[in-house]
Amino acid sequence: MDYVAALTPPLVMAIGFTALIVTIVKSQGGANKAKEDGIVDAALARAEATKQSGER
Repeated sequence: MDYVAALTPPLVMAIGFTALIVTIVKSQGGANKAKEDGIVDAALARAEATKQSGER
């Protein structure tokens, strides 16, 4: 039964890692993509405006 105790942690980590990857892949694209792109564009515009106002 020692082999079960030895295999349990890697098995749990493998299942958790697989779930994480599936979640990341599912959240890419679709309806969320436009929202995420808009947020990134707004943040970049804000950073650019701050940079330009700081250079004056």
